[in-house]
Amino acid sequence: MIRVGQGYDVHRFGEGDYIVLGGVKIPHHHGLVAHSDGDVLIHALCDALLGAAALGDIGHHFPDTDQQYAGADSRELLRQVIQLVNNQGYRLNNVDATIIVQAPKIAPHIDSMKQVLADILEVDSSQVNIKATTTEKLGFEGREEGIAVQAIALIE
Repeated sequence: MIRVGQGYDVHRFGEGDYIVLGGVKIPHHHGLVAHSDGDVLIHALCDALLGAAALGDIGHHFPDTDQQYAGADSRELLRQVIQLVNNQGYRLNNVDATIIVQAPKIAPHIDSMKQVLADILEVDSSQVNIKATTTEKLGFEGREEGIAVQAIALIE
């Protein structure tokens, strides 16, 4: 059986001098405001995977009201999510994500993010696709107030 899930996540910018996306630390003049490390890419991927397996969403499994997840490394959350998916008898076919942000520039970091995610998901990096786009200075992303990610996962 083939199943698909989609995920979407947003975090606003706040104080800091870097962001974490796809498990990669990227220098920036802002950080991300979040209960965990704010890795919006991994959060969207978690939701896509959980959705494909009909296992709810990231907030159900890792609620932001639970202090054990304060400052959590999202790579560990993704490890737990892929284990839940695998435990249901599914295997990941591929994931695709679009990062929506005006700045910082994402392209120089895509290969590193793909490799980090492929290692966590235990798939070849060719099964992980990451794209980035701006909004031509429109909306909260264009005003550099935050970052959004859309993700989709195919499992079988």
